[in-house]
Amino acid sequence: MIKVSVMYPYTEGKSFDFDYYCNHHFSMARRLFGDGFKGAAVEKGLSGPEPGSRPTYVALGHIYFESVESFQACFGPHAAEMTGDLSNYTEIQPIMQVSEVMM
Repeated sequence: MIKVSVMYPYTEGKSFDFDYYCNHHFSMARRLFGDGFKGAAVEKGLSGPEPGSRPTYVALGHIYFESVESFQACFGPHAAEMTGDLSNYTEIQPIMQVSEVMM
């Protein structure tokens, strides 16, 4: 199993629309990726390790695929549409990572 994580670093003065991200952006991903889309999760950063500190990431989005090849086949043809939707929910530049799920 492969997990594609898109992480949005906390950035002072920048906003993130969780309603849009969860209800529109992820709906679009499910529709575009079809059967390759195996699951998803969204996390909202609350704080860093110290009480009251800022979170490292304001948001993290995770999408699961069977393999790297499946991810590439699903994402590649729709990359422009998915990344083009970014300005509808944030000004934060995301960081993406592809990981193998071990447990």
